[in-house]
Amino acid sequence: MSDDTLGAVRPAPSVAERLDRLPVLPTHRRITTVIGIGLLFDMYENNLSGTLSQVLRTDFALTATDVKLVLASVFLGQFFGAILMGRLADRLGRRRAFLVNLAIYSFFSLAGAFSPSVGWLIATRFLAGIGIGAEQTLSDSYLADVLPARHRGRLMAWAYTLGFCGVPAVGLTAMWLVPLSPFGVAGWRWLFALGAAGSAVVWALRRGLFESPRWLAAVGRRAEAEALTARLEAEARSLGTSLPEPAGRDTAYPAHGAPEPGERTPRGDSAPEPGGRTPLGKGAAASAPPSDPFLRQLFSPHLRRRTVQCWLLCLLSTVGYYGFGTLAPLVLAAKGYDIVQGLGYTATVFVGYPVGALLAVPLMDRVERRFLVAMSALGMALAGLGFAFAGSASTVIACGFAYTLVSNVFSSASHVFLAEQYPTRIRAQASGTAYSLSKLTAAALPFALLPVLERGGPGMLFATIAAAMALLAATVVLLGPRTADRPVEAEGPVGSS
Repeated sequence: MSDDTLGAVRPAPSVAERLDRLPVLPTHRRITTVIGIGLLFDMYENNLSGTLSQVLRTDFALTATDVKLVLASVFLGQFFGAILMGRLADRLGRRRAFLVNLAIYSFFSLAGAFSPSVGWLIATRFLAGIGIGAEQTLSDSYLADVLPARHRGRLMAWAYTLGFCGVPAVGLTAMWLVPLSPFGVAGWRWLFALGAAGSAVVWALRRGLFESPRWLAAVGRRAEAEALTARLEAEARSLGTSLPEPAGRDTAYPAHGAPEPGERTPRGDSAPEPGGRTPLGKGAAASAPPSDPFLRQLFSPHLRRRTVQCWLLCLLSTVGYYGFGTLAPLVLAAKGYDIVQGLGYTATVFVGYPVGALLAVPLMDRVERRFLVAMSALGMALAGLGFAFAGSASTVIACGFAYTLVSNVFSSASHVFLAEQYPTRIRAQASGTAYSLSKLTAAALPFALLPVLERGGPGMLFATIAAAMALLAATVVLLGPRTADRPVEAEGPVGSS
C-alpha cells in the first residue's frame, strides 16, 4: 500500500453537503413560514385584477381593450421584474433582492389604490408587477438553497400552501368590501391598500432572514458561508441530533478545504470547475457572474435540454393556471351570473388553491416531480372542461373547486421542479428568465383568450386550455430530469461541454 494511500484523509464535506445532511430545524420552519407569508401576497396580487375585472369595468366604464390592458399590465410588469430581480439575486444575494422587490411592490400597490383614471391604474399595476414579479422565483431559489435535499419538496409545498391562502383571501375580501365604501372610499381601493400594507409587514419579517450559505460559497464569500452553516449545525446538535456523514461526493461538491466551483481563491483567481474549467475570469469580483454569456450557459450542451423543458413548462403552464384565475369571473359573467354572485362563486372555488397545495405536501417527496407535474396538468384539463360545460351553480362550484385543487398540486410541484434545474450561481437568474416567460404569456392571455371566450364560449376556451395542458404534460415527461431527493447541485458544472 502506498504512502499516499496510507496518509489519505477523506476531505471534509462542502457547505452544500453540510446543508443537505441537516434535519428539519426550527430555523427551516421559520424560514418556510416567512417565505410563505410573502407568497401569500404574491398570490393575492396575481388574482386581484382578475377578481376585480367586472367591478373595475363598471367603476371606470372600461372598454373591452381597457379591461385587457388592466389584466395584462401587472403580468407585463412581472415579466420584467422576474428577469431583473433574478439577475440581482444572483449578483447581490437572495436576501437583498427580497427586500428590493417587496419595497417596490408595496409602494406602487398603495399608489394604485388612489387611481383617478384607468391610465393611472394601468401604470401602477405595471410598476407593482415589476416588484412582485420575482417573488416566486426568489422564494424558490432561496428555499432550494437552504433546505435539506430530502426535505426540500415537502417544506416548499408547505410554503406554497400558506401562499395560496392569498387566493381565497382576495376573493372573500372582495366579496365583503366591493359592495361597501368604508370611510367614503370605494371597496376595491381598499383591496389595493391591504396588499400594500401586508407586503410592508413581510418586508420587515424578511429583514431577519440570513443570506443563503450556498450562494455565499458559490460567489467566494466562504467565511460567511462557513459561519452560517456552522450555526445551523450547532442548532441541530443542540436538539440532540447526530449529523450523518454526507452522501458520496459528487463532482459538483468540492472538498471542504478547497474552493467551491467558481469561487475566488485567496490569490484572487477563480477556482476551476471540475475538469479544469474556470468559470470566472482572473481578478473578477467575487460576486461576478460566470465568464460565459448567460444565454450561452443556458444553452450549453449540459443544460440545453433542461432550458428548453423549463421554458416550455413556463409558457404553457400560464394558459391553464392564470387562464383560470384571471378569466373565471368573466366566464361566470358569460354564464349569466351577476357581479356579487360571481365574486361569491369565485371566492368559494378559490378555496381549492390552499387545499390543493396542502394535498401536494405528502405527495411531493413520494412521487417523482415530473410525473406529479404531468398528472396534475391532465387533471386541470379534465376539470376545466367540466367547469366550462357545467349547467348548474353546484356543478360550477364543484368543477371549479376541483380545478383549483388540482392546479395547485401542479403549481407546488412545478415550482419545486423548476428550482431544482440549475446550479446555485445562476439559479435565480436562470429560473427567473424561464418564469418571466410565464408572465409574458399571462400578459398576452386576455388578448388571446378573451376573444376565444367571446366567440366560442366557455367550451372553446377550456378546450384550448386543455390542449395546452396536454402538451405541457408530454413536454415534462419526455424532457424533464429526475429531481426528487437529489442535491440541487447534482446537475454538474455550469456550461460544461
